[in-house]
Amino acid sequence: MPAKRKLVPPALNITPTIAEGPSPTGGEGDGSEAHLVDLQKKLEELELDEQQKKRLEAFLTQKAKVGELKDDDFKRISELGAGNGGVVTKVQHKPSGLIMARKLIHLEIKPAIRNQIIRELQVLHECNSPYIVGFYGAFYSDGEISICMEHMDGGSLDQVLKEAKRIPEEILGKVSIAVLRGLAYLREKHQIMHRDVKPSNILVNSRGEIKLCDFGVSGQLIDSMANSFVGTRSYMSPERLQGTHYSVQSDIWSMGLSLVELSIGRYPIPPPDGKELEVIFGRPIVDGAEGETHSISPRPRPPGRPVSGHGMDSRPAMAIFELLDYIVNEVSGREKAF
Repeated sequence: MPAKRKLVPPALNITPTIAEGPSPTGGEGDGSEAHLVDLQKKLEELELDEQQKKRLEAFLTQKAKVGELKDDDFKRISELGAGNGGVVTKVQHKPSGLIMARKLIHLEIKPAIRNQIIRELQVLHECNSPYIVGFYGAFYSDGEISICMEHMDGGSLDQVLKEAKRIPEEILGKVSIAVLRGLAYLREKHQIMHRDVKPSNILVNSRGEIKLCDFGVSGQLIDSMANSFVGTRSYMSPERLQGTHYSVQSDIWSMGLSLVELSIGRYPIPPPDGKELEVIFGRPIVDGAEGETHSISPRPRPPGRPVSGHGMDSRPAMAIFELLDYIVNEVSGREKAF
């Protein structure tokens, strides 16, 4: 076991920018400079490497300048993805010029429940970690709840999987570390369980970062969406499907199911048969063989292809396999100390 374990970064208290619809704004903060000084001090206390610290500091400094979010302030650029939970679009926040990902959730709910959801989402302002997608704010407008997040230009791992067919094991190792650190941060610092770990909620970017999104901070939002949407594929643990006690182990079950899917290239239920295992492992599988180890590395991968599809920016220089390689190379040096 490693001699020293890198600590999960603590939460930072960031002034909320959540608003419901076009409500009046408060006076401009006279303590903005003091806020940035306080932010700098807190960043110094984090157990992060210099690169992580600079990136988190840059995001939080940008976020402090955003102010109240309103529907009219956004320019739609493209659709990033759509599912049972809503539509995610790439947008520009016109007052600041920042590029964000905006998730629109249409719910037929009473105003009291809507207001409770908006209040519960405020905890996202305090979730600041290199392994959690950054949060700019949330607001309600025209029958929809908008959740504005950091734009991850590599898309989600389910989108990456469609391009790559299978994710190599060395990259899955980095994914595992990032997901576990993200889950540990949420649990240890905010007493939050994710409740929805799956490939579409694990995002990557062209800087090699891997982050979690869409975790369950709002019980009302979870309940409202459960009543409004029906999923086609479940990553829920048996106890969740049975409606019994939910625990951290439930998130680990979902993570394991996700990793198996990313490794074999398909949803792992039902499990792969003997022939499929032979294709996956690249050799015959012998039950009960002693002393023989099987590499789970995929077969030699094809040349890189341009990134395309929802959720990924078009960039000829960044093919999907180059992005995967970059995740390994960019992160490997930092993770050896873990």
